[in-house]
Amino acid sequence: MGKAMINPPALARPRGFSHGILVSGGMLLFLAGQTASDAEGQIVAPGNLVAQYEQVLRNLQTVIETAGGTMQDIVKITIFVSDRDSYLAQLKALGNVHKAFFGNYYPATALLEISRFYQDDALIEIEGIAVIGADE
Repeated sequence: MGKAMINPPALARPRGFSHGILVSGGMLLFLAGQTASDAEGQIVAPGNLVAQYEQVLRNLQTVIETAGGTMQDIVKITIFVSDRDSYLAQLKALGNVHKAFFGNYYPATALLEISRFYQDDALIEIEGIAVIGADE
């Protein structure tokens, strides 16, 4: 059982993600799209992408820990943003938030710009897949 990062030398060197993660064993946890909603369903920090990213990761962490896992059990995330250019302009600050939750671990990741979220004040949403127990 375990996880192996798959980053073939024939592909561009990944920065901030892994091209693939091969997993054996464990239990699959499918993570619904999380926005920067608080416990009352209200978006925190309207207009602040970095603060919303932190809340999104906090929400994902709550789901994973409730299921008995950790953030390093996430093997795939899809990040949806309302403004790709704003995301790129804040990569360093977003990277610092990422490291606070994941350390130096990078799931397989896709980033998509979309025109609108269900909640008007949302700037980011993340969904994913975790494999709990693969590293045991």
